[in-house]
Amino acid sequence: MDTTNYPFRDRVEAGRVLAEELAQYAGRDDVIVLALPRGGVPVAFEVARALHAPLDVFVVRKLGVPGHEELAMGAIASGGVLVIEPEVLEDLAIPQDVLIDVAAREEQERLRREHEYRGDRPEPEVRGRTVIVVDDGLATGSTMRAAVAALRKLQPARIVVAVPVGARATCAEMSEEADDVVCARSPEPFRAVGEWYIEFPQTADAEVRQLLSRAEREFAHHS
Repeated sequence: MDTTNYPFRDRVEAGRVLAEELAQYAGRDDVIVLALPRGGVPVAFEVARALHAPLDVFVVRKLGVPGHEELAMGAIASGGVLVIEPEVLEDLAIPQDVLIDVAAREEQERLRREHEYRGDRPEPEVRGRTVIVVDDGLATGSTMRAAVAALRKLQPARIVVAVPVGARATCAEMSEEADDVVCARSPEPFRAVGEWYIEFPQTADAEVRQLLSRAEREFAHHS
């Protein structure tokens, strides 16, 4: 684990550095790279290109507690997989109908984004495959944890969490959830993912669509 304390230039450089750490997965026909949109997509594009693996998105929407949206009571992900946090629901005595209401609203947004990014392409087939889940960094890790929990239900052979930079404690915790965790750099102190990039603009929906279609054209079928 590299504890380098200097930032990446941008998500492209971060993806190339991360790809080097994932070299063991290159050229295998059971590997698929799934990006958490939007910021994870430019990073994952570089990873998929280096590994000659197909690239797709895995859309996760956190289910925020009404009034405390940053606190997740669950998540909903690609394939309509619902993950709930029973402790949060219990501690805050959140009624079932509130959970259902928030889940329905976030599922609408998830479907909108899926369509926005993927168009009419089917959802990726992950059963029995090695899935590398990529984001541009791990701070608290709640979205990535939700992604891993949702992916488990789709029965991949192996889940690899891969990020260019992450908080050391979060990367360590993630290894209890995933089969393999690759945090290319884990500097301390770690406050926010954006601090470890010189250029960290919002990734636009159009860029996500463009990178996915480029990936499909250029390197999805090399394996």
